[in-house]
Amino acid sequence: MLDSKINLLVIDDDDINIFIIKKIVEKTGFEINMVAKSNGKLAIDYLEEVTAQNAAFPHLILIDINMPVMNGWEFIEAYEQLDFKKDADLYILSSSVYENDIEKTKSYKSVKGFISKPLSMERLTELIKAIKP
Repeated sequence: MLDSKINLLVIDDDDINIFIIKKIVEKTGFEINMVAKSNGKLAIDYLEEVTAQNAAFPHLILIDINMPVMNGWEFIEAYEQLDFKKDADLYILSSSVYENDIEKTKSYKSVKGFISKPLSMERLTELIKAIKP
């Protein structure tokens, strides 16, 4: 069991999905500080602000693929270019059933895997337990 609070960033433009993830987070029993952003641009802005303020960087980032302004792939490319000094565990969290999306996930060095929606409490618990504080 982890001793410290887990910082979770969810990047998704679907309010229902955000609501479901919040409920799952509450049921895990872990201390989780969850922040949600509705597109990749807002998420990049948030990460730059957190870094500038030397605030708590997310341990885990869940990224939807299809979003307005900056989609999940564009977010990952921007994230990798910015080369943040702290590492987060990044996962694509998508309803996509396209094999090419799952394969594309493997082409990014910072992405640890692809998770099909909806996120389950069991899967979130696995991800949290895998974080190295």
